[in-house]
Amino acid sequence: MTATDRVTIPAEHRRDVECLWHYHQLGHDLHPVDVGIGLGSHDLGVAKVATDLYHRGMYPLLVFTGANAPTTIDRFPRGEAVHYREHALTNGVPDDAILIETEATNTGENITNTRRLLAEHGVHPRSVILMSRPYQQRRAYATAKKLWPEVDITCASHPLTFDDYVSSIGDADKVINMLVGDTQRIHKYAELGYAIPQEVPEAVTAANARLINAGYTNRLVK
Repeated sequence: MTATDRVTIPAEHRRDVECLWHYHQLGHDLHPVDVGIGLGSHDLGVAKVATDLYHRGMYPLLVFTGANAPTTIDRFPRGEAVHYREHALTNGVPDDAILIETEATNTGENITNTRRLLAEHGVHPRSVILMSRPYQQRRAYATAKKLWPEVDITCASHPLTFDDYVSSIGDADKVINMLVGDTQRIHKYAELGYAIPQEVPEAVTAANARLINAGYTNRLVK
């Protein structure tokens, strides 16, 4: 990637966007677990980190979960989990080490459907690594702890710097809108009983409010 290829965040919003970016990443220490789970999205980085961690011996079995959403249908027309599996196979993960779940359209369904799929294969993990977009870590963790509380959960994402991540997606507005939407969901989904509550610092709430006022509202839930 050259300097001319880089996608940048508007300068007036950078501090607020970075505040949200750091809030959503949990910084978990990785250790070997029973199963790796890659959550479908528009971000192929999920498949990349899942493949890397398999080769590092972090788990013997990998599940990719995800159908399609409006933000992924063009990039992954055969479905998120299918494209993730193809990436893993191309990069040396054996076919018998991968399961795919192709119906989930939200994080709750990712967890519920994956749990059911594993049970159908006689797998009842005590520990998992959840792999997601960097700014989905906190919401994924909160959702999984609500729906699968007995399992030890570690979160991971493709290790890119903030600027490199934005450039890898190629659309700064999309990243900001997704960050704002995920921050709102931390509150909203806990209130609705979809996830466990998470502490939200005042600085994060204020940053999200400023970005909403600036028009980044495409991913807000009603």
